[in-house]
Amino acid sequence: ISPQQIFGALTKTYYADKAKIPAKDIFTVSIVPCTAKKAESRNPDHQVRGERSVDAVLTTRDLAKLIKDNKIDFANLEDGKSDPFMGEYTGGAALFGQSGGVMEAAI
Repeated sequence: ISPQQIFGALTKTYYADKAKIPAKDIFTVSIVPCTAKKAESRNPDHQVRGERSVDAVLTTRDLAKLIKDNKIDFANLEDGKSDPFMGEYTGGAALFGQSGGVMEAAI
């Protein structure tokens, strides 16, 4: 199972329980460089509580097109707050987005 699916499952279980939000009301989106993750997210073996753990997958190219088409100006966006439930990180996740990153993070 990939980090995408693990995070989706945690979002719809741990986060849903902590935030007191029904999992069916949470829509998870992954932004990844690999198109294979789209098929992975549709795999019935990766369901949580009978629902997909990752509802939609955008490639980085998809996201770039959405940003460009919608003329989003990041310099003029308001700052947001980080999520306190899953906000801590080790930095290992940054490795996953590059070739050989999963193996490097595992080692």
